[in-house]
Amino acid sequence: MSLFRNFVSVGSLTLVSRVAGFLRDALMAAVLGAGPAADAFFAAFRFPNLFRRLFAEGAFNTAFVPMFSGALERDGEQEAKLLAARIMSWLVAMLVVVTILAEIFMPQVMVAFVPGFVEDREKFELTVLLTRIMFPYLACMSLMAAYGAILNTLGRFFAAAFAPVLLNLVNIAMLVPLATVFVQDPQSATIWVAIATMGGGVAQLALVWAAIERSGFRPDLRLPRFDPEVRRFWILAIPAILAGGITQINIFVGTIIASGAANAISVLSYADRLYQLPLGIIGIAIGTVLLPDLSRHLKGGRESEARASQDQALFVAMLLTMPAAIALMVLAEPIVRVLFERGAFSVLATTQTAQALVAFSAGLPAYVLVRVLQPGFFAREDTLTPTLFAGVSVVVNIAISLLLFPGLLHIGIAIATAAAAWVNVLLLAVTLALRGHFRLSAAQWRGQLAILLIALLMGGALYLLAEQGAAHLLSGVPLWRQAGVLAALIVFGIATYFILIHISGTQRLDLLLRRLRRGG
Repeated sequence: MSLFRNFVSVGSLTLVSRVAGFLRDALMAAVLGAGPAADAFFAAFRFPNLFRRLFAEGAFNTAFVPMFSGALERDGEQEAKLLAARIMSWLVAMLVVVTILAEIFMPQVMVAFVPGFVEDREKFELTVLLTRIMFPYLACMSLMAAYGAILNTLGRFFAAAFAPVLLNLVNIAMLVPLATVFVQDPQSATIWVAIATMGGGVAQLALVWAAIERSGFRPDLRLPRFDPEVRRFWILAIPAILAGGITQINIFVGTIIASGAANAISVLSYADRLYQLPLGIIGIAIGTVLLPDLSRHLKGGRESEARASQDQALFVAMLLTMPAAIALMVLAEPIVRVLFERGAFSVLATTQTAQALVAFSAGLPAYVLVRVLQPGFFAREDTLTPTLFAGVSVVVNIAISLLLFPGLLHIGIAIATAAAAWVNVLLLAVTLALRGHFRLSAAQWRGQLAILLIALLMGGALYLLAEQGAAHLLSGVPLWRQAGVLAALIVFGIATYFILIHISGTQRLDLLLRRLRRGG
C-alpha cells in the first residue's frame, strides 16, 4: 500500500476520532464551562500527557521505529520481535517507577506545574485529585503507543489510528448523562470525567493489544538488561526524549504562565482542540506513515524513493493545511460558538477561545511541516539535531510568551506557540537542504506558491460571505440556524478552494482521485 493510500487511511480514522472528540468537547464545555473546575481538569490531564509524549511518542516514534525497520530489513521478523521485547521491557520498567513516584509526590509536583493555583486551595486540591486519578492513563497510553509503533512499521495502521475513537466514546458515554439527567456542579463532574478518561485509556490499550496478538508480533517482556542494541537504542532515544521533553517544557511553561490568569488554561485548551483537528488528520497522519516509510527505504539503500516520499508528503500536507489554517482564522468565532457556546460556556469564553484559535491557526502549517521534516532526521538515526532545534524553539516560545502575556494574556501564549513552530520549521528545512536530503524544484516552489495564493483567495471569499450572513451567526440565534449557515460556509470554502486548485493545474482532482483508487 502506498504512502498516499496509507495517509488517507490513517487520516480518515483520525477524522472520525476528531469528530467524536468535538462532540466530547462540546459536551465537556456544557458540563465544565471555562471556569476553575475546567482549568483544574485540563491542567491535570496535561500532566500524564507530558510523560506519555516523553516516553512513548518521543522514544518509540523516533528511535525505535528506524531500529525496528532496520532489523526487519536485515535480520527478519524473529530478530525484530526479540529487539522489540528487549526495548519494551525498559519502557515498562520506567513507567512503573514514574507512576509510583508521581502518585506519592503529586502535591509537590503540582506546586511546580500550576503555581498559579496554589493560592486557591480548593482549585489546587481538585487538580491534585484529578491528576492522581488520571496518571495511570500514562501507562495505558505509552504501551498503546509502543504497540502502535510496531504495528505501523508492519504496515498495519488501523488499530492504532482507531484507538483514540474509543477514548472519545467512553468520555461521551459519561458526559451525556452529566449534561442531561445527572447534572452536577462542575467540580463533581470533573471527577467522573477523569474516571471516564482512565477507562478510555484501558479500552485503547485493549484494542491495540488485540491487534498485536493477531499480528503474531507481541513482544514477550523480560527483565531489562543492557546489550549492544539496547545501548544503541538509548543513544538514539535520549536525544529523542530530550526533544520531547523540550517540547513539553513549552507546554509546561505555557501552563505556568497561563495559570496566572483566570480561565486562560481552559480557553487555550478548547482552542487547542480545534486546530488539532487538521493537525491530527494531516500532520500526525503524515508523520505516522512517513517515518516507517522513510526508514524502510533508507535501510534498503533506496535514497531516491525516500526523497520522493518526503516530497509527496510535503505537497499533500500543504495542499490540505493551508486552506484549513486560513478557514479557521476567518471563521474562528462562529466555529467556537456553534461547537461550545451553551450551558456553562459563556459568550465571553467564545470570544476568548476564538482569539486564541486565530493565533494558533497562524502556526498550523508550521506544526504540520515539523511532522513532515523531522522524519528526514529520525529515519537517518539523527535524533540530536531535531532536539537542538526544538530547544531553540522553546527559548523563542518562552521569550515571546513572557513578553506578550502581560498585555495579551492567552492570545500572547498562542502567538508564541505559532512563532516558535515557524522557527523550528526554518531550522529543520535549511539543515536538510544543506545536507542534500531536501530540495524543492522550481516547479514545486511554484506549486506551493499557488496553494498559498488560492487559499488566501478562498479566505477572502469566506470572509465576505460570512459578513453577509453575520446576523445568523450571533449569540442567541437558534443553534440549528447557526450550524446550517456555518456548514454552508465550510462547504462553499471547500468547493471554492478545490475548484481553483483544479482549474489552475496545481492538482487535477481527477488525477488525485485516480491515485487514491489505485493506491499509487
